[in-house]
Amino acid sequence: MRGVFARGTSRRLAVMAAAALLALSACSSEGGKKSEEATEGAGPRLKIAMVTHSNPGDTFWDIVQKGAKAAAAKDNVEFLYSADPDGGKQAQLVQAAIDKKVDGIIVTLAKPDAMKDVLARAAAAKIPVVSINSGQGESARLGAVAHFGQDESIAGEAAGTEMAKTGSKKALCVIHEQGNVGLEDRCAGAKKTFGGQMENLFVQGANMPEVKSSITAKLQADDGIDGILTLGAPFAATAVDSVKETGSKAKVGTFDLNKDLIASITSGAIVFAVDQQPYLQGYGAVDQMWLLKNNGNVLGGGRPVLTGPAIVTKQNAAQLEAFANRGTR
Repeated sequence: MRGVFARGTSRRLAVMAAAALLALSACSSEGGKKSEEATEGAGPRLKIAMVTHSNPGDTFWDIVQKGAKAAAAKDNVEFLYSADPDGGKQAQLVQAAIDKKVDGIIVTLAKPDAMKDVLARAAAAKIPVVSINSGQGESARLGAVAHFGQDESIAGEAAGTEMAKTGSKKALCVIHEQGNVGLEDRCAGAKKTFGGQMENLFVQGANMPEVKSSITAKLQADDGIDGILTLGAPFAATAVDSVKETGSKAKVGTFDLNKDLIASITSGAIVFAVDQQPYLQGYGAVDQMWLLKNNGNVLGGGRPVLTGPAIVTKQNAAQLEAFANRGTR
């Protein structure tokens, strides 16, 4: 009996093993098919160029690039980045991207007049353009299919309101790049809601020692200045140094975030920041280009996609600290 039982058991085990092998084979085949479909879902590999007006060493644009690179990795995109704060040179970089026959161009429009002709050439070459960060009002006119950023006038108004809350009555609005329409809109918006006296101070943003010298000189010349609004995180830190050096009582507020700025807000050295979420600008722009190429989609339906403003103060800075430490806020 044991011999018959053993033979019967062996047959059943063999049948079960064969069935399991077939099931495993089917699963492997199905998994391979799904893997192929997942790869195909990313579409053909695209080459997308981003050309900005960034100054060297500006941490804001590091965050923009992190967002863009994260989306590029997901979307099967070769991502190319270049930048120059000079409008004419930025246009030359856009032309270089056109010459490379890229599939799409992401561009900032801080100096829209300088970009007009080269973007017309991109349109003639049938290369779609998406704008980010600056030039919201000029974006559609210059042929961009979408824009990702904050409304700079509204963001400026939010900053002016926050500065007023500090009790400041006489403030500086520090513009670190002359001719940048977005920065000028920020200061104009801040003046509307500040309620006190706000004066624009133009500085050479590419030279931080000179920025500090200009702010310090202004504080020394007028001890009535009790507020400073900077338009980028690195300039806020410099303004804090000037306040300390002169013994000024001026409160410092700013636009944009980085790791060090979060710590300064937490400590009270900086009273607030207006965050436009640069990671989201880079990520959204690359995703928009992928969606346009693969499914004909336009995010926002032709209207600007707003990424800010969000106000960061001592009350909510800790919530963003982990993200700022990894360089994505």
